[in-house]
Amino acid sequence: MKPYSILALLALISLFGCNTQSSEHSASADSTIIQPVIITDSVVHDTDDPAIWINPQDPSKSLIIGTDKDEDGALYVFDLAGKIQQDKVVKNLKRPNNVDIAYGLMLSGKPTDIAVATERAANSIRIFALPDMKAVDLGGIEVFKGDSMQAPMGVSLYTRPSDKAIFAIVGRKNGPKEGYLWQYRLQDDGKGNVKAELVRKFGKYSGKKEIESIAVDNEMGFVYYSDEQVGVRKYYADPDSTGKELALIPNTGFTEDNEGISIYKTGPKTGYILVSDQGADQFYIFRREGTAANPHEHAHLRTVKVAAHKSDGSDVTNLALSPAFPKGLFVVMSEGKVFHYYKWEDIIGDIK
Repeated sequence: MKPYSILALLALISLFGCNTQSSEHSASADSTIIQPVIITDSVVHDTDDPAIWINPQDPSKSLIIGTDKDEDGALYVFDLAGKIQQDKVVKNLKRPNNVDIAYGLMLSGKPTDIAVATERAANSIRIFALPDMKAVDLGGIEVFKGDSMQAPMGVSLYTRPSDKAIFAIVGRKNGPKEGYLWQYRLQDDGKGNVKAELVRKFGKYSGKKEIESIAVDNEMGFVYYSDEQVGVRKYYADPDSTGKELALIPNTGFTEDNEGISIYKTGPKTGYILVSDQGADQFYIFRREGTAANPHEHAHLRTVKVAAHKSDGSDVTNLALSPAFPKGLFVVMSEGKVFHYYKWEDIIGDIK
């Protein structure tokens, strides 16, 4: 989802053969409702998904980009105090759903950080250069072209470590049982704008609801996505890798949809995977690394309740962005047209 940074700091961002969780899955939920440090200014219609952009010169000037999902929707940009940066807001988008960020796409010979959002009602993805949110997509790039089922919803960006190639992995409102996700390589069109080349169709789908939340682990080379009401599926992110499903984290114990996915990294191959239990206002925390016997077995460690209501989108970083977030920031969409900012240490508690 998020790259391993421009400076080594940006590695701190973030966002399964078929296996169940180990015996650690017996971990019980904490009844304490965790409160956010900051609640953002309100958007106009309906918040859905956030992404964190880390400013490489000054992390305290990092930004949160969030979708306002409506036929007259927008991408909102917030500072770390939760205030809308009006000069960066992108309006007149047709139902923007999800958003993700990548660093260093070469445009006109210069490395450019980008925010990529799905524009569901336009059957497109939109691409903007950061931090100014300048469009670099000539008005949008059609996805699922030629398919009767379009309506893009989820998106996550994969930066391949070997050559820094950047790919957009896109989900949709509905799709086939196989090949539900389409993966596109993003490149300069020769004129400083982005073009997208379809390189792969992959991913199982249960047919129960939809696939929206997608998260990529760049360092470990995996992509995770929520097959709602079934669980989180895991594949290799590199389009040149096998299309075999590596694991399924079943949504055992979830009250409704398994939704937003974020990855908090404590090292190159260690950390946590957070998955929203949307109907219960809580997040399940799984171990990022597997076991010695099975690298795709992700133990359930803890379930935490949050004040955010019906969250289906989140992002996380372990970088100390400001004194308010000394061990990282967890940003969560909440009903009420806002996003919540949480301290990481409040979320993780005493888990080791």
